[in-house]
Amino acid sequence: MINKRKRRSKKRICTFCADKNARIDYKEVQKLRKYVTERGKILPRRISGNCAIHQRDLTQAIKRSRHLALLPYTLD
Repeated sequence: MINKRKRRSKKRICTFCADKNARIDYKEVQKLRKYVTERGKILPRRISGNCAIHQRDLTQAIKRSRHLALLPYTLD
């Protein structure tokens, strides 16, 4: 008989919902680098643990900082 086990992972909590004072700003490059991979891709919501509202804001901030050359499009 094959054992079918469901793997339950820990529920990730949105860091921006948990800390009400945390703001998403395109000028804060160190905060935005946590949500970008080594290859320059934006981490998806299921991996980063952000809620949908903050993930949209985060994506917009990363794209703005890339446009102003604060963050690179790729790290190669």
